[in-house]
Amino acid sequence: MKTIAFKTLGCRLNQYETDALASTFQNNNYKLVDFESEADVYVINSCTVTHQSDHKSRNFISQANRRNKDSVLVVTGCMANNAKEELESRDEINYVLENDNKSALFSLVDSHFKGELKHPSQLDKDLFAYGATEKGFHTRSMIKIQDGCDNFCTFCIIPSVRGRAKSRPFQAILDNVKAVINQGAKEVVITGVNIGRYEFETYKFDDLIEAILNLDGDFRLRISSLEPDGFGDKFLGLLSHPKMTPHLHLCLQSGSDEVLLRMRRMYTVKTFRNTVEKVRAIRPDFNFTTDIIIGFPGESEADFTESCDMIKNLEFGHVHAFKYSIRKGTRAERMTDQVLEKTKTERSEILRGIAENSKLNYRSQFIGKIQRVLVESTDGNTAKGYGEHYIPVQFEGENLKKNTFYSILIKDIAAENDGLLLGELV
Repeated sequence: MKTIAFKTLGCRLNQYETDALASTFQNNNYKLVDFESEADVYVINSCTVTHQSDHKSRNFISQANRRNKDSVLVVTGCMANNAKEELESRDEINYVLENDNKSALFSLVDSHFKGELKHPSQLDKDLFAYGATEKGFHTRSMIKIQDGCDNFCTFCIIPSVRGRAKSRPFQAILDNVKAVINQGAKEVVITGVNIGRYEFETYKFDDLIEAILNLDGDFRLRISSLEPDGFGDKFLGLLSHPKMTPHLHLCLQSGSDEVLLRMRRMYTVKTFRNTVEKVRAIRPDFNFTTDIIIGFPGESEADFTESCDMIKNLEFGHVHAFKYSIRKGTRAERMTDQVLEKTKTERSEILRGIAENSKLNYRSQFIGKIQRVLVESTDGNTAKGYGEHYIPVQFEGENLKKNTFYSILIKDIAAENDGLLLGELV
């Protein structure tokens, strides 16, 4: 039996694709091993959103080669699109597989070992030809509904490496959801690049979500990430459905309208704030998480302060803050008023401190309340999982099982452990 190891960087869409690919290999008699182990095949599903993600991808390529120089090393994901020539020039890499060929990874590796060598360009191109993720890395089962983006934000390279927006057929998505529920999935996560723009024939994003929520089964539905302009009244109404989790990752990027305009974002600070207020009018404890880019070209101290104020006022459950990184081929690359790296670092420290306080303030409201926790891991009598608000919870008990719901009374918050909630079985 051959062994295969995966390393995934970046977004939930990459995570979903790795889960689906790992399931395919296991269903074809490959053994899945840790990336730190020696393996016959290493797959690096890369990210290229920032210089840091590029650096991490290169490090993992070197690590895989050191562990087994005779292995088959495949690099796929967004860096495979953005730096294809560089990667193909590296002797230790056997194949560079672009995003539109990624679903054919098993066919490529299988052909390699059978001596029927194929070039990636000969493989089928299908953005949605992924099977169910019954043997992946996560308890939550991710479902890809679309790929690509048409927004062309000035800082973003995604349209170049993922292509234009494409939506998966409506019935294929429902069939995929039914399949993972029948296999025992208790949480379904809808993912893609810009899922709020889903459109297939007469179906829009909210039509799809409504259809999934109405499927039979004991499961809950989570939306991975939405743009602030992806909301309509119908979708707001669906947030009250008992299967819908009260959590959204809503991408802010900046609390300054001037910066948002230079970023070419499709909303204003007022629009974003109104969206949060509408949702929390329906459910006051709704968990919003977000992204903030620090030091975008032209960001003044006043602009930065506005971002900090937004975090304080909206009390996000988590903020993913990262320093702006120039990406070749984007319009922001040509902007002349680049912010000094030293300034970005100073602002990062300030904003992350504010974000940490916001997270702890938000999570502390759950002390004394019940969370329905889906267990992801167990260690003896200790279990960890996520409540419906997508907050990590740890508790004790006997014979605790993975992929099982437990009602947990939250007793405390471990501020020193990244805001982990501590509870006990009800």
